[in-house]
Amino acid sequence: MARVRLIGPEAVTVPELGHREVQPDEVVEVPDERFEGYVCQPGTWEAVEEPKTPAAKKSAAKPQKEN
Repeated sequence: MARVRLIGPEAVTVPELGHREVQPDEVVEVPDERFEGYVCQPGTWEAVEEPKTPAAKKSAAKPQKEN
């Protein structure tokens, strides 16, 4: 499981976590395969611990070949 921190200004209810209310600055565990769905919202969530499984990590951009 990966871990993310709520950095938004207000508590949020997260349906994916059993409708749990997450408080600002609280760290929660999320499924590895859903990690990107949280950290793609940089105004709300920040990464604390990335997924351990390589398949769960997806790069937003592929490295370019040098000519």
